[in-house]
This record gives sequence, structure tokens and C-alpha cells, in this order.
Amino acid sequence: MVRVASVVLATGALAMGGAGLAGAQEPSNRVTVFETELQPLTKFEDPQGCHKLPLASHVIVNDTDRVITVYGDPFCMTPGLQVPPGHGSHVPPGTGSFSA
Repeated sequence: MVRVASVVLATGALAMGGAGLAGAQEPSNRVTVFETELQPLTKFEDPQGCHKLPLASHVIVNDTDRVITVYGDPFCMTPGLQVPPGHGSHVPPGTGSFSA
């Protein structure tokens, strides 16, 4: 139960940090990935093309001005989930990727 609460709090903090205060900021043109509470956030600055996600990825936040697509494979080949600007998504740990 404590782990679930930690993940929920960390996810909320990540979403707030990535999205700003109710759209008060311009997008940072960054995609941020949360893995675990013990690891620093992984940040992809101005991402272009396909990027493999870290192995323990848990949440991805799209703080760009365009849609990103999250895939279940490391090569951006399978059908993917689209994440609009200013939104985030849970991602399964493993060998996923995203394209911007």
C-alpha cells in the first residue's frame, strides 16, 4: 500500500512538473520519463524520431507542442498509443519506445 501511494504521489509530482500550473508556462519541448523513486527522471530534450525508453519506465510526460507516440517495442514499429501535448501516460516496463 505504501508503494502504491508513493507511485501515485510521484506520478502527480511528475505531471505537475511537466505540465506547469494550468498551462501557465510554454511547453519545454521535453519528454520526461519516471522510472522508480530511487532513480532521477530521464529527460529527452527536443526529441526527434524514435527513442528507446529506459528499462524500468513507468510514466511518460509529453511537455512538447506535438503528439508523441508510445510503442511496446524498442524500434517504434508496433501500433502505438498517442499522447497529446501537456498529457502523460503509464508505460509498461520493458522494451518500449516513443517517437516525436
